[in-house]
Amino acid sequence: MKISNQRIDEIINFIKGLNLDQESQKEFTNEKIKNILFVNESLTHSSANNEINYENLEFLGDAVLRLIASDFIKNKYPYMQVGERSELRSHLVSDQWLEEVGKKIEIKSVLVIGNKALRDKSAKATIQAEATEALIGALYESLSILEPIKNWLIPFWDEKSKEVLADPHKKNYKSALQELTQSKGLSIPIYKTVEIDKKHDNLKRFFCTVYIKNQSIAEGWGKSMKQAEKDTACKALKYLENNVID
Repeated sequence: MKISNQRIDEIINFIKGLNLDQESQKEFTNEKIKNILFVNESLTHSSANNEINYENLEFLGDAVLRLIASDFIKNKYPYMQVGERSELRSHLVSDQWLEEVGKKIEIKSVLVIGNKALRDKSAKATIQAEATEALIGALYESLSILEPIKNWLIPFWDEKSKEVLADPHKKNYKSALQELTQSKGLSIPIYKTVEIDKKHDNLKRFFCTVYIKNQSIAEGWGKSMKQAEKDTACKALKYLENNVID
């Protein structure tokens, strides 16, 4: 893949903004063009280049991310049970978390995306998450060690793990609601979701109602069906804390 001097400088400046340790940053210079190419590949969507894009590095990044997230949890929460570790890790490697990291490092400012994908607003969040995961893969290809990548991600994980652990339901509202209804001998929650608006960025694009024993228990909204159901389940849990269903 040919790359301009302007693009090289852009990538070098982007890497500097990640606040990797100084030794790691030395691996991303004009003299280390192979590493620059890895990063450039991780920031290139298939709509811009069908042959060289972030898909392979995303696959690698997924494996690297799961490994170092497991190590982070083991060291940060040594007395946590295996099941609890697995549950927490699912949040620390999720697409939502990757999207949040992508926003914080402003990855969209250096992404190379074709016009068709640029027009698809619904793909915006997914592309940021995938590219962030690919970037992790590119850093590993360049550095060949995990420690600098883990140290870079720890502040993001500290923030997210505190948020998740402070929630009594660990953000898994649908599972928590089903467990609660089963423990009370009630029927399984039934979600009915409808699309209200076609605008992909609308936080109230989907409207959801959850029914238990044929009763409407709670309503919620979201820019995706998944988010609308999650919002509804969260509200249903709060309702059931103070009300009894006949």
